[in-house]
Formats: sequence, C-alpha cells, structure tokens
Amino acid sequence: MESSSSSSYSSASTQSPDRFAESKALAAHYLKDNIDGVQAIAEHSDQTTQQFVTKQAESIAEFIDELVQRVKPGLDKAELENELKATIAAQLNRRSPAGLHSEKTEADMFNSAVRFLKWLCPGSDSTFSKTNEKHIYPCFVELINFVAELVVRPLLDQQPTSFDEKPKRLIRSYILNNAKSDKAEDKHYINMALKCDTLNYTMGDNAEYDEDSYLISEACLKANDEWSDERPNYPCIFAVVEVQPNSSDAKMQDGFSQLVEHSKDVYRNQHNRHFIWGLVSGGSEVKACVFGPNFLLASQFMDVTSTAGRLELIRFLVNWSFCEPSKLGYDPAIRFNWKYWCFTIDMVNSNGPMPAQTTYYLREIVVIAERVFGRHTRCFVVGEQPQSLDENSDNSGDILIKDAWPEVSGSAEDDMRDESKLLERVSNGLAGRSEFNGLYPKFLGGGRMQIQNAHGDSVDETTRTVLGETVWAQLGDLPLRAHMRIAMSGVGEPLKTIKSIYELVVVIYDVMRCHMGILKHCQILHRDISEANILVRRDNAGVHGMLIDFDHSIDITDEGYVKRTERTGTRPFMSINNLEGELTKRTALDDWEGIIYIFCWLGTFGWNRATQPSGSVSKMAIASWNDYDEMMNANSKRRDMDSSRIFTEITKGFNPNIPHISAFKKFVNG
Repeated sequence: MESSSSSSYSSASTQSPDRFAESKALAAHYLKDNIDGVQAIAEHSDQTTQQFVTKQAESIAEFIDELVQRVKPGLDKAELENELKATIAAQLNRRSPAGLHSEKTEADMFNSAVRFLKWLCPGSDSTFSKTNEKHIYPCFVELINFVAELVVRPLLDQQPTSFDEKPKRLIRSYILNNAKSDKAEDKHYINMALKCDTLNYTMGDNAEYDEDSYLISEACLKANDEWSDERPNYPCIFAVVEVQPNSSDAKMQDGFSQLVEHSKDVYRNQHNRHFIWGLVSGGSEVKACVFGPNFLLASQFMDVTSTAGRLELIRFLVNWSFCEPSKLGYDPAIRFNWKYWCFTIDMVNSNGPMPAQTTYYLREIVVIAERVFGRHTRCFVVGEQPQSLDENSDNSGDILIKDAWPEVSGSAEDDMRDESKLLERVSNGLAGRSEFNGLYPKFLGGGRMQIQNAHGDSVDETTRTVLGETVWAQLGDLPLRAHMRIAMSGVGEPLKTIKSIYELVVVIYDVMRCHMGILKHCQILHRDISEANILVRRDNAGVHGMLIDFDHSIDITDEGYVKRTERTGTRPFMSINNLEGELTKRTALDDWEGIIYIFCWLGTFGWNRATQPSGSVSKMAIASWNDYDEMMNANSKRRDMDSSRIFTEITKGFNPNIPHISAFKKFVNG
C-alpha cells in the first residue's frame, strides 16, 4: 500500500512538459474576474456573529486610518515618529491587554506601522517604490501581522459576549518572503504565504473537540520538524500572496498564474482542503482570489491607498480569523484526533446499508489531489476504530473512502450521475458472479456531504452553497459540483506499483474484463479509463487489476446521457470522439481507445521514477496528447492514429530502458 509520504510523486501522466505554461493556460481558462462578493464568502454564517466581526474590522481600519492621517507633507522624521507612537499608545490603551498569541510591544507595533505606511501613503518615503515588488513584500507582511495583533486586542467596549465572537485563529504571514518551499515539486519562489495560528483557548478540556483540528494535514505533521514561522511550507500554508509591480491586465494575469502554480502544491500536500484562498497585489491594488474545482474567482480591486479599499481588505482579513472552517476552504469533517493521534473522517450516508452518519479512522492516504481544477479526488484507507485500539494492529484497514467534487445534475434525488447510486447498482448487478470478485470496489454507502447554511439548516455541500447566491448569480452557466464521499470495500495500490510490463498487461486485462462485465450485466459504461482509475491488487494467486472511479459513468439505457456532448475523462487517455464533443454515441470503443493511449503513455513516460525516461520528452509527438485545448489534442491523436505507419512513430519513442520494452512495442503495434 502506498503511504502518504510517497504519494506526492506525480507520474508523467499528470505533468505538463512546461508546468508554468499549463498554469497560465489554466488561469486564463478558469478565471472569472471582478466578481462582487468574493470577500463575503469568508463571512461567518451567523449574522449576529458577523455583525460583531464587522465592528471589529471597522475599528481596526479606523485605527490604521488614524496612522495614515499622521503622515503629512513637510513633517520631519522625529515629529512623525512622535505622532505615530502617541497614536499607537492611545489606541492600545483602549484595547484589551495582549492575548495569548501576542508578544508585540508598542515599539514592535510602531516599527510595523512605519513599514506598511510606506505602501499605504505614496510619496511618504522617497526611497520606496510601489512598483517595486521587493519594496512591497515587507509592507504587506507588516500590514497583515499588524491586523492580526489587533484582532487579538479588541476595543474594551467591544468585548466578545460568546464563544462565537472570539477569534478562532490569527492570520499571519511567514517571515521570509520571495522564498522557496521545501515541499514543492519544483523550486518556484513564493512571494508571500499566510498561515493560521490557532488560539489556545479553542482547545478546551477534551482535545478531541479542538475547534481548529481541521487545520492540520498529515503532511503538516510530517513536516513539523522542519516547519518554522520563517520559511513557507506547503503542508501548512493557508493562502499564497503574489505581488506584481502594477495592476495592468498582463501583470495581474501573471499573478493569477503564479497562484495556480502554488495552489497545486497546497492541494497536493493538504488532503483536507476543498478550496484555496489567495491574494494578488498589483502595486497598491489588491484582489482576493478563491480557487475551487472549476473556478478561479477574483474580486474587484481593493486600493490600500484609499480608506474604502483598506476597509475592504482589513474586513476580509478579520473575517478569516472568525469564520467557520468550511469558509476557509478546510473540510471540517476531516479532523485530527489528539487523543488517538490520528485523523477521523465523517461519512454522511444517503444510499446503501450504512448508518446515516459514520466516523472512520484514517489509516492511509492512497490518492491525493494532483490538480488545481477538476474533481479533486482523494482516496483514504480507513478503519472502524483507531489503529492503536485495533486488536489486529497490522491490519491497514479494508475500507476505502473516496472523496471528490464531481459535476452533478440538480438535487441528489434526481441526479443521474450520482456515483454512489451507480456503484451500488454495480455491486448489486455483479453480486454472485465470482469471476469478477476483487476486480471492482463493493459499495458500502455514501452520498453528498452536508454543510449548515445561514439559518442553521443542513444543505448539500455544493459549489453553489459554498460560494453563496450573490457570487453564484454572476457565474453564468458554470456547471454545479457537489462534495461526494463514498465508502467501499476492496483496497488496491496505484498503477505505478506494478513491477514489470508483464504485470501491466495482466492488470489491464483484468480491468477491461471487469469493464465489459459491468457493461453487460449492469448496463453501465465507465467512460473514464485512465491510469488513475486502475488499481493493482496482490494476493497469493498473483497480481490483479481493479477498475475504480465511476463518477463519469452512465446508464446506457438513458439515450440522453449516452449522446451528451460533455467531455469526460483524463486528457491523455480521452478518445478522439470524447475530445471533439460530438453527438456521436459514446460506446465501449471509446474506453478501449483509452487503453491504447495508456499503453503508449506508460511505454513512453514509464509508471514510476525507475521507469521514467532520462532525456527530455517535451518535443515528442505524444506530449501533445496532454494538450489542454481539446480540439488540438484530438487533432494530434487523429494524426498519430491515422495509420499503422504513423502510429509506429509513437511507439518508437518508448523508453528503451524499460525491461522487455521491445516485446511490449510489438504487442502494442499489433
């Protein structure tokens, strides 16, 4: 079984030859700019609590406005210092004493203010340039940390009267900026990164109910020995900030692209993130950004040199300190249990024999989210009790939980694409057919996850309920996605764990035998044959394949769905018909075509580090099979599949260092 520590390896099938070029293409495709209400996504659901939070933010903004007003033309340095120190002292005397997470003195606050006022007050310092990124970094850092300090020091006449009115965390910046993270797949610099500092009073007597236990990821625990307040670390980063020298369209697009680039590593390292926040600054103008399964939303500009712009930014930062975990993009149904030192995962069951809600204990993470956009599929091996209490402690768990955000059609009751319903149908249709045992996962239960709305009612967790009606109304025909979690029995290993070409062929044979059995006995067409959806299972009889992931599957008796023009699947393995989105009926032949692409892709790029090619592959014809443009991708495959003579040009690129590759090449060429 693959451990979470090694699961961060991404095979060639999920890598673009030019990773940043892909990030730019993704940003351009998914960006919806100048959306009203983006910052409001982070508001607390309870209106009374949010009113209190808004007052806190307004008082902080008024304080900073006072400091800005002290910066006057002609005031010498000594006079300015005295003005600022007096203002800070007066304000801090009006506020609560420093809290548990406060170590800053008045002198520290003064030094912070001096730095960020250079950014907020153009022309106040002749050595400062608001078009110089390196000048802006420390100013932005100090502003964010200054706001955090005031969040924990509320005005004496605005003290919280309930637990909800207390900040749950402080949003602070890492000390180092324009730095590299040790947990990145490559070494791109992060302009700035933000982290959540949990406030100690949230722990309570029973640590199992720690309010902010959702902030911890397994990767964050493993990185703890290396992690500090100084260097950003992807397992623990809350949000990334990109700074550009100005707010031109080109520079802002560069900033969005950089956010996409870094967000890949956040998703890869944090298994409990649904969506990710970010900030892009173009000179003195800042945009709030939020990433989801099929969107990148950017707010209107917040100009920090204006009173209104500062208030908007400060209110946004303060909201982050008070809101529920789901508003931060974390999954509150995945928490760290301090008592048993393991993660728990809650299941909501709307289909199948399981109870309505079940809590499982994480044993292992076997599939991680590799992309910024898409279904964000993750798979967890779990047990019904903590491993420390399991009498058979060597058992790694025999239940697999799949967590994903697929496209859905309306309500859960009417959704024809509900994977939990399709998998239940597969399990029932193949029951008693022993020849397929172990070749598919057996359904235990699951369905759509739930969140609470502003009225305290449980509703389906969808992109619409996460974003809210104000934002959703601006997104046009954006497809709806829902948070699905499914429990199933039957655990396998990723395809990259095969040990030879022989095992690859055996595994694919089993998978397609199962594929055709499901089609025949259950009338369900899989429609997403890809490397990621094929697992390897080993027993005393040898190696076997397992077909998983039915969230693109369809009921072939429903003609409307068979002829849909939607494109489904993983780009390198999608059929030409699928890529072109034609009304031509989708059949099993589309999935068989995907098998040809899998053989060619793995023969060229390998399936793990040991079988990867040593030279550059970006100029090989097969690299275009991963082209983000569907029509260009389809045209490339039409070209390469046009004749056996042309097709052999693809197989000539098979990695000669893979054992028995010559025999495999003959097999693929037919």
